[in-house]
Amino acid sequence: MFEQGRCTLTPDDSGRVLDRLAGLEQVISNESVRQALLATGLVGQRACKLTHEVMLWVVLAMGIFTDLPIRQVFKHARRLRVGEDSPHRSSLCVARQRLGVAPVRHLFQTTVRPLAPPDTPGAFYRGLRLVAIDGTVFDTPDTEANDKAFGRPSAGDRGMGAFPQVRKVSLVEVGTHVELAIVLKRIACGETTAMEGLWRHIPVSSLLLEDRGFFSYRQWKRALSENVAVLARVKSGLILKPLRNLSDGSYLAKIYPTSYDREKDRRGIVVRVMRYKLDDPQRVGHAEEHVLMTTLLDEELYPASELISLYHERWEEEMTFDEQKTHQDPRRATKPAHLRSETPAGVLQEMYALSLAHFVIRALMFEASEAIGLDSDRLSFTGCFQILKCRLPECDTRTPSSFQAWYGGLIWEMQQEKIEPRRNRINPRVIKRKMSKWKKKRPEHRPSPKPTKTFAETVVMIR
Repeated sequence: MFEQGRCTLTPDDSGRVLDRLAGLEQVISNESVRQALLATGLVGQRACKLTHEVMLWVVLAMGIFTDLPIRQVFKHARRLRVGEDSPHRSSLCVARQRLGVAPVRHLFQTTVRPLAPPDTPGAFYRGLRLVAIDGTVFDTPDTEANDKAFGRPSAGDRGMGAFPQVRKVSLVEVGTHVELAIVLKRIACGETTAMEGLWRHIPVSSLLLEDRGFFSYRQWKRALSENVAVLARVKSGLILKPLRNLSDGSYLAKIYPTSYDREKDRRGIVVRVMRYKLDDPQRVGHAEEHVLMTTLLDEELYPASELISLYHERWEEEMTFDEQKTHQDPRRATKPAHLRSETPAGVLQEMYALSLAHFVIRALMFEASEAIGLDSDRLSFTGCFQILKCRLPECDTRTPSSFQAWYGGLIWEMQQEKIEPRRNRINPRVIKRKMSKWKKKRPEHRPSPKPTKTFAETVVMIR
């Protein structure tokens, strides 16, 4: 077995170089980090300060300390040694480039897992683990490399979008908000196409919740062949002629690959359909027809009233995106895009690091809630995230007992971040500020031409 390059930085008494990150080892072990480097061929590096192993931990820390530049992330990861110089920003950036995407992606794939046992509140429905698929987009820094790799969204007559964007489609465990798998694509790639890479990650005995943009005959056929139960919203205009009405108000119908197949009644797949409206004028979608479709055909085992309410658990995936984009790594005055990386490889590396850090937070929250018999939804993600950021640099690894005291205190403090059950509320899907008065930035403004004269040389006196 190959050895990793030796780090020339002085370790602490327990052998750790980044001693302030020891708390993360409760979720991501040192062995799994080394295995990720071995599996991706990053072995045999020469002795230096910033070995691949050290940098992999630094990149993971970037997913937690998202408001800090990389040099400050390193300082948060390693206790001060008097007389020791911290690596320069440029050295850290070069070492991060040497690390690449592959080990971070491999570590994500081997570390992230479903957390909920069958008795976890809101995680199962009649023995089926609830998972959901949905997508979102992240703005990347406005660089030529990112533009070429990911593309920009179209803004119609106003030209192309302000920032290059990367599309992420995620498979999420509903009960714990854990991202079990992600697919990263160019913005031009549709969500339905991108989700193809998630099928093999769906746990056995799961019920997949899908929004209406994901339906296709081919994917429905694949779900049946792989014994994946599906509950999906579909467009109200989809032709679903009743074959048999069921006792709970739902009915059986068939879906077909083409309209010609429908006319000939061939290659049809039997599905169960639920059509309903909302009679509360205060709710979005009032008086509209909503259509759900499922592979669960038995109305006695799976009543329509339960499935209709259950479908809205899909919004837990939207909460996962909100946790990441609004609270874990929000926009700031110093970071106008969602991400900080100016190269495509850096963007992908950063995305996997963010998702890994999110799993760390959610795993700690789950442990904290399980210890007191509480639904993890009743703990504040923002509160627990801030506690981890605050307490991680205090991690005491001098002795096993001092570390356990620190870790026990961390879990106890997270348990205090209880929130009230969600209120019965709704928000309109609107934004307060639609447009800016300034002209739109266009390709001819990238980059803007530099002046050829100094300010003083441009001054012309007027009599």
